[in-house]
Amino acid sequence: MTTRVMLSMLLLTGLYHVTAGVHECQSLAGAEQYNVVFIIADDLNVDLGCYGNPVIKSPHIDALAQESVVFENAYCQYPLCNPSRASFLTGLRPDQSGVTNNATFFRNVTPDLVTLPQYFLERGYAVARTGKLYHYGVPTMIGTDGLDDHLSWGEVFNPIGRDKADEALIFTFQPGQFGGTLSYLAADGDDSEQTDAIGAAYANRYLDKHKDEPFFLACGFFRPHTPYVAPKKYFDLYPLSDIKVPVLPEDHDSTHPPVAYANRKKYEEQMTEEDKQKVIQAYYASISFMDAQVGAVIDQIKALGLWEKTIVVMTSDHGYHMGEHNMWQKMSVYQKSAQVPLIIHHPLGTTGRVSDSFAELVDLYPTLVESCGFEVPLHCQGESLLAQLKDPSAAGQDFALSQVDRSVGSGKTKQTITGYALSTARYRYIEWGQKARELYDFQKDKAELHNLADDVKYKPILDELSGKLHAILESE
Repeated sequence: MTTRVMLSMLLLTGLYHVTAGVHECQSLAGAEQYNVVFIIADDLNVDLGCYGNPVIKSPHIDALAQESVVFENAYCQYPLCNPSRASFLTGLRPDQSGVTNNATFFRNVTPDLVTLPQYFLERGYAVARTGKLYHYGVPTMIGTDGLDDHLSWGEVFNPIGRDKADEALIFTFQPGQFGGTLSYLAADGDDSEQTDAIGAAYANRYLDKHKDEPFFLACGFFRPHTPYVAPKKYFDLYPLSDIKVPVLPEDHDSTHPPVAYANRKKYEEQMTEEDKQKVIQAYYASISFMDAQVGAVIDQIKALGLWEKTIVVMTSDHGYHMGEHNMWQKMSVYQKSAQVPLIIHHPLGTTGRVSDSFAELVDLYPTLVESCGFEVPLHCQGESLLAQLKDPSAAGQDFALSQVDRSVGSGKTKQTITGYALSTARYRYIEWGQKARELYDFQKDKAELHNLADDVKYKPILDELSGKLHAILESE
């Protein structure tokens, strides 16, 4: 058992406390104290120009990618807001953080753990949050602290705009419901009236105020999370006639285990082709609106002369389905839901390069800590990506692990099953306890349409990946 694994276990039993004073957290002599700007979108998949989507208008994120390293194989650890955010902000995988739903507060499980922003706060950085970093119910908690952690920040700002005030105007497939339901609004007014633009404006004021001292600024955008609200001009970028809905084989569901898509909603199955096009249009519009706010923050960093001493991370808490596998939104471990965009600008790193090494969101804690000259806390379960930032061709981890829970059955037979997905260079292997297994060959089947788990020719590969998965789970 490794030292880091032992520390993770002790954290969960309450026998070990990670504090600013322990020896493994001392700053490295002579190391550069870079600033950090941590930008996270909500429910953003890799539908971006820099990830090869020819339809999406994301000029500001694409421009950032040209001055950064783009991680082509980056994955979340749990495709749901609270578990994912608790994971990368604590440095623990979901099974160790104890957070596998949107209700659990991580400090009820690991009360003394030092989070990523808290780590910088305790080392003299100015640390602030604007918008959604820890979990918020969207849109109900916009303008509040949500499920925030007050120990993580020196300053907080909770933006609230007309998207919250205009809720009565939002179209939704389930009346009165927005956050977990497909819903959208082509809004009147301009960007400055929307919550995310207000949050970006705060971020820019904070940058100006703290430009002469080390800072860690976390900027959490609420879009493109549903309800997909953006000014009308962003909807106009995407005529319905240009929107393509994923086309699936008629036998799709019979070739995939029912547990994989057990979270589908009835209204989703009843949507017309035009309904689906409008949903995709609204999601794309929200991406482009959010992209403009990212651009505003990047422009301010450069205008203040901070670019060459600031690490910028741009990512999302998880991916998102737009009709793939007849699924919408999140909560699956298929590619569209598990993969995330991950773009990192590092002053000492290379620019305009792509790394095909595997990266996980849980890697962000050790990456940022090491990049700023500190020792990585022993509780962190991720691996630093600093080597890949300096040389994108450098070998790194050869897998990524994602998981999701499913409630199956009813009454006395109801049970929760965890699905684990192991992504490797060629295959994705998914295991649903003793209930089902899936295997997809990415070289031949990027859409994961052909489940090879029952094909006898693939049994050696299936057994190899199953063994690897269980070895990983047992080591954590």
